[in-house]
Amino acid sequence: MAEAADFQGMNPSPARRWLRRSGALLAGVPLLTGLLQLPPGVPAHAAEKAAVADATGSGTVDVSLDSLSPSAPTTGDTITVSGTVTNKGKQAITDAHVGVRVGPSLNSRSAIDSAAKRTGFQPGVDPTEVGGDYVAKISSLASGVAQPFTISVPVDELDLGADGVYQFAVSLTGRTAAQQWDQILGIQRTFLPWQPDAADTKTKTTFLWPLISTVHLTAETGSDEQQTPVFENDDLAMEISPGGRLDQLVSLGSDLDVTWVLDPDLLASVDAMTRSYQIQDGETTTAGKNQAIAKAWLAKLEKTVEDKEVVALPFADPDLASLAHNGTNVTGSLSHLKDATDVAASTVDTILHITPNTDFAWPADGALDPSIVKVATSAGADKVIARSDSLGETGGLSYSPTAARPIGGGTTAVVADARLSTEFQGDMTEADNSTLAVQEFLAQSLAITLQEPNKQRSIVIAPQRMPSASQAQTMAQTLTAIQDGNWSQSQDLSAAAKAKPDPGATTKVPAESAYPAALRKQELPQSAFEWIRDTQTSLDNFKVILTDQSRVVTPFGRAMDRGMSTSWRGRPAPAATFRASVSSYLNDLTGLVRLIDKSDAKLSGRSATIPVTVQNNLVQGVDRLVLRLTSQQPTRLKIGDGPYDEQPITVAGEHSQSVKFTTSTKANGPVKVVAQLYTQDGQRYGAPVTFEVKVTEITSTVMLVIGGGVLLLVLAGFRMYTQRKRAAVQRPGDDTGEDGTPSEGGGGGMPAAGTPSEGLQDRPAGEFRTGSGEADPEHPSDLTPDTAAESTGPSGTGERVDR
Repeated sequence: MAEAADFQGMNPSPARRWLRRSGALLAGVPLLTGLLQLPPGVPAHAAEKAAVADATGSGTVDVSLDSLSPSAPTTGDTITVSGTVTNKGKQAITDAHVGVRVGPSLNSRSAIDSAAKRTGFQPGVDPTEVGGDYVAKISSLASGVAQPFTISVPVDELDLGADGVYQFAVSLTGRTAAQQWDQILGIQRTFLPWQPDAADTKTKTTFLWPLISTVHLTAETGSDEQQTPVFENDDLAMEISPGGRLDQLVSLGSDLDVTWVLDPDLLASVDAMTRSYQIQDGETTTAGKNQAIAKAWLAKLEKTVEDKEVVALPFADPDLASLAHNGTNVTGSLSHLKDATDVAASTVDTILHITPNTDFAWPADGALDPSIVKVATSAGADKVIARSDSLGETGGLSYSPTAARPIGGGTTAVVADARLSTEFQGDMTEADNSTLAVQEFLAQSLAITLQEPNKQRSIVIAPQRMPSASQAQTMAQTLTAIQDGNWSQSQDLSAAAKAKPDPGATTKVPAESAYPAALRKQELPQSAFEWIRDTQTSLDNFKVILTDQSRVVTPFGRAMDRGMSTSWRGRPAPAATFRASVSSYLNDLTGLVRLIDKSDAKLSGRSATIPVTVQNNLVQGVDRLVLRLTSQQPTRLKIGDGPYDEQPITVAGEHSQSVKFTTSTKANGPVKVVAQLYTQDGQRYGAPVTFEVKVTEITSTVMLVIGGGVLLLVLAGFRMYTQRKRAAVQRPGDDTGEDGTPSEGGGGGMPAAGTPSEGLQDRPAGEFRTGSGEADPEHPSDLTPDTAAESTGPSGTGERVDR
């Protein structure tokens, strides 16, 4: 934002000008002393340079300012500072004391920046020491030794004048064996905001309190009815456990007037932990045991935000800049952002029982360009949280303008103050860093109010997305101080977005070429969005065959949302691992519905059936599948009535089904046959199964030969049968009496017992020889008579003879 030129009404009084001159004179005493102690012959300008170098201490002593209370004092308060001084030099320090230095006031935000960057003591620029009783004496400080100090001084003794931001410093003055005069050997600077009475026009301040984490849930779920979720690790349990990062954010934020910014994925993940869940442990999984912790954290969060404004980001906090720069040319990427936005409100409402605000988009670090704005608003948001180091002021305003400003197309950019938003990004585990962050934040905040004391403005602070526990503690300490102060009042983000924009504030979004290179290097690559596209295609092909699609659509849909999370920025390796694990699991699931491998087969004859088996190892049934069997040489082997045949497939969960295809042959030889599953819309499903069928056809010529052989066998059998009948007629037992009547036992013209009789009445006359005395020639195939031969003597005329 624009820098203020000067605070209004900040001209120092004559008494304060006298104090400054006196301070400058006193600051020159060590310099004069050093000059007097220099050896003869040293040039005066060299002596002055050496004395100033000594006066800066050259980092001899490290001064740590661990606490300053109260952070924003008012009339009648007593300021207490404590910290540690550490001798980093090689010589012991003697006759030392730690003193407090205050003033003069700083007249702009840029002056505060300059003062914060200074190192070493600068006579005439740094504040004068309060002195008197308000010092901590140190008789000796050996090399490498640290010693704590505490100093308390009434505000009345600081002679603070008009409202403003005053320089405040703690320094150590002492001597060394080599330099036996008082000198400043170490100093630590900070700021003291002074607004003893309530401002007539307070600045409206909005502070975003982000509750966001990294991705924890995988796409994998158990095969049980509850679909037990699987976590990548147990880190989330650590974050929500008492004392953990997320637990502290909820506890600290419960007493603050802030706008909560939530990632619905975090809520969904913790909610999943309230029931049975698994944790990946290499190739196996172990049972999670932190259900009670998850329930307690959600209960505490629900109670905390029940009367607060809650802004829900799209599910899994998608990286809008990465999507804008690398994903818009990949089919389907924007539709996933829309899905992530649509599911956000229902997730928060289901778990926390509140209706969140989903009108805000928050790109990484609030950096904007036209493509990011277009993507951010494509899913329905009409407000974009930006930052002043991206949407900077170009109109020469002498004050920091109100955060809200229209940027075209009905979209409002809510521009957070960059200085205030980045104040807590350092290592706040060090008490010194935390104290300095608090004081500098308060100083900048008061400076904004003093720029235009009669012009009320709305300021927004959007800190880092995932503050650490120590950063959250520092943020809470700062907010407590500013909410108890006299120049600021809290405001929700929605109200800040509706504030009347400053007419002179910048509304032009910077060009894409101005997007910070450091942020661009952290973006998700185009391959990440291509993975989402390919995963969606595989999922679409898979879900159409399922009887219960929700078991895969929901977990994989959310997994794809997590694949474009802002939390992957700067972590390309874990991001790639996550994407690969989702793809692998989806491939494993789709592979549970497959064709069983088939060995080569032999086929003889004109037609036959070929069985193919489909196996379903899913716990749910599958249908809307088509099995196609294709002959690679339909002129030799036809499947059905053509080169291929299809049959619909329905298989119950954890079952198999065999399907038979009718085939017909045309010629001998091997034929490649391919079995392939398809979805009903014609998409291939799974890998094909290829096998060889060896065809042996029976031709018409061979059939004629076989038929002729069979006929000959039949005729030969009949011939044998008739010859047998004839032989039976020629046997004895068919004699007649002398009177021409049948003899006794002739059976009334029937053959004697034991002789064949069937068909004799039809026997041809030519087959009988009478009265010749010559025997009938025996046919080679005639059977041997089964009765004894008759006498060879002459028989009577007309006697039949059976030879």
